[in-house]
Amino acid sequence: MAEGNTLVSVDYEIFGKVQGVFFRKYTQAESKKLGLVGWVQNTDQGTVQGQLQGPISKVRHMQEWLKTRGSPKSHIDRANFKNEKVILKLDYTDFQIVK
Repeated sequence: MAEGNTLVSVDYEIFGKVQGVFFRKYTQAESKKLGLVGWVQNTDQGTVQGQLQGPISKVRHMQEWLKTRGSPKSHIDRANFKNEKVILKLDYTDFQIVK
């Protein structure tokens, strides 16, 4: 089992009412608050996708936030997480909203 400070990377896709409700902005703010890096973007299918990187304990917290909280006006149906892996260093320097 990975330790709390082990760096991990995980891809995510969030389904539901997640576009037009400031979901990306809130995701960026929450990720930065936790000290995570990565990115978030809308998809043409009406979902939001991205990647999280950081200490596993913080990534787990963010995964729970993406599954259950989101932005105030969002309605999350489900959250998919995939390609989780331990990394030796972060691939990003901050958390970006990709247009």
